[in-house]
Amino acid sequence: VQLQAFGGGLVQAGGSLRLSCAASGRTFSGYTMGWFRQAPGAEREFVAAISWNGLRTYYTNFVKGRFTISRDNAKNTVYMQMNSLKPEDTAVYYCAAGGPGSYPEGPYAYWGQGTLVTVSS
Repeated sequence: VQLQAFGGGLVQAGGSLRLSCAASGRTFSGYTMGWFRQAPGAEREFVAAISWNGLRTYYTNFVKGRFTISRDNAKNTVYMQMNSLKPEDTAVYYCAAGGPGSYPEGPYAYWGQGTLVTVSS
């Protein structure tokens, strides 16, 4: 499966962005989907995951209550709504796809190219 993330940009602290990740290739609906991020000089870290049918979601503590992951299997797309953004959310955000065993934090087999989110203070 090929993944393409988009929707990043520059936003002020307290603002919102919605990231999208479009999948093509194999059957999207069978995949666990995850979002990760990598800040400058830091290692990549897990952000959120959603099960293949959308019934289960999981978030790392630092985004709980602010970010929401969702998916539309008819559109082969996973989303992440990010609200109340903070400067420390600045990072390149990656989407990833994996099998049922990937839920929630991986490992994931397929990765998108990343989209940059910059939050100014």
